[in-house]
Amino acid sequence: MATHVAPLQRLKLPSGPSPITAEQRHWQSFKNQLLIPSPTTYPVTHISHAPSLDTFAVTTGTRVQIFSARTRKLQKTITRFSDVARSGEVRRDGRVLVAGDDSGTVQVFDVGSRAILRTWKSHKQPVWATRWSETDLTSVLSASDDKTVRLWDLPSNDPVRTFVGHGDYVRSANFMPGTMGNMVISGSYDATVKLWDPRAGRDSAVMTFKHAAPVEDVLSMPSGTTVLAAAGNSVSVLDLVAGKPLRMITNHQKTVTSLSLASEGRRLVTGGLEGHVKVFETTGWNVVYTKKYQSPVLSVKVIPDSDGISDKHLAVGMQSGVLSLVTRMSTAAAAKEKEREKEMAALLSGTLQDFDAQKKKRKRRTEAEVQLDRQGQGADVVIENDAQRRKKEQPWQRDLRHGRYGSALDRVLDRIDPRYAPEDVITLLSALRHRNAVRSALSNRDEETVGPVLRWATSHVGDPRHASAAVEVALHLLDLYGEYSGESEELAKGFGRLARSVRGEAEKAKMARMTGGMLESLLVGMS
Repeated sequence: MATHVAPLQRLKLPSGPSPITAEQRHWQSFKNQLLIPSPTTYPVTHISHAPSLDTFAVTTGTRVQIFSARTRKLQKTITRFSDVARSGEVRRDGRVLVAGDDSGTVQVFDVGSRAILRTWKSHKQPVWATRWSETDLTSVLSASDDKTVRLWDLPSNDPVRTFVGHGDYVRSANFMPGTMGNMVISGSYDATVKLWDPRAGRDSAVMTFKHAAPVEDVLSMPSGTTVLAAAGNSVSVLDLVAGKPLRMITNHQKTVTSLSLASEGRRLVTGGLEGHVKVFETTGWNVVYTKKYQSPVLSVKVIPDSDGISDKHLAVGMQSGVLSLVTRMSTAAAAKEKEREKEMAALLSGTLQDFDAQKKKRKRRTEAEVQLDRQGQGADVVIENDAQRRKKEQPWQRDLRHGRYGSALDRVLDRIDPRYAPEDVITLLSALRHRNAVRSALSNRDEETVGPVLRWATSHVGDPRHASAAVEVALHLLDLYGEYSGESEELAKGFGRLARSVRGEAEKAKMARMTGGMLESLLVGMS
């Protein structure tokens, strides 16, 4: 009775460093870029979002444009400004919008009719920041170049409070979230961030953080105890409880102009004048993704999906007056897009018929599974015997079993074979080393059959997972065919490439030893 021969198990090598992290894949999934130029030559200075109506507002020049977050189309435009508008902010219910302009006027608009509901003219210089309170639908703050921050109540004609203390332009301000929702944080060109408490009996700041450069933007973390401030080319993380800075983020080369939170506050998105948008994780404040734009970035905003949890759009406003909008597709849309890409690749490679046949086969299998489910017979009740699950022995495994080592090596190195798998090469070489048959598999070859083996050794000599096998193969090739390199141009070129690859790895190892020595000396000096 014949004994069944099981196929050789493929080796599972440890995975090397991934060139693309999961975080990068997440942000690279924002595709389908839409570039919307400003109707004027003015830059895009501010972007805000109203989750309840699924809309977002873009401020550029003397207008505020309101777009649909679902369709990305322009819905309406508010143009009733006497000068350049700043910071058009939509209230969380999406019904009203507040904006300041360079004349010092603060106006409140009805989003539906675009009618002016309230006008305040207490500021004497341009108003750069206007914000709605998250806890009180009638409370508004404004920050101006007249060095003041003012609180307003929608029914009143005069400011409720005026905070005085900054020594230069106040270009950013925000209400604090959570239990500190009635407090205000502001950043000024006097290089300070100040915390104001309307409940205090005085109009001066209750806390001040000094910076080394003018403050362009301030943003509160959801906890309400941490504030982020963009000053110069750095972002400072300020702890309000301890009253001191926790971290200084210095990954930008030029001034950081805008801050936005993403992924429910687990990510910070920053934009800078060098045209970079960077994403940081908010635990260790490390950069997880970077994207370069063609113009200095003045405003960034991550717009969540309708569920308020997942990120949907990344909106970036630039100095050139262009609004960039990239969108993350849903799981179903991403699957359809991937299927279309596969179909296009099959069309270009001339294998569209095979692709269609596989697609029809998958469809029939799915229909059969649905039919089984309707009959109350799931696939989990089908019992298969061991013989049905036996894997078919591959041709190179058969050659190995019969001692045809050279033929087996030629098969696993054949990249044209549709069954080619890089793991099979190292699996075979490991089996040959176990049999002391590596030299036998490499013997009696001509320059045509030596070439694939030499190319494999050259390309894998620097891979830690394959280095041992690649070095052994290279040494055998040099011993067997090195003397013929002067007679064959192909062999000479192949051995030349191998020599350059080995020299490169040697240089890398030398640099690694030097760096290790420097680090060791540094650590000894620090201790």
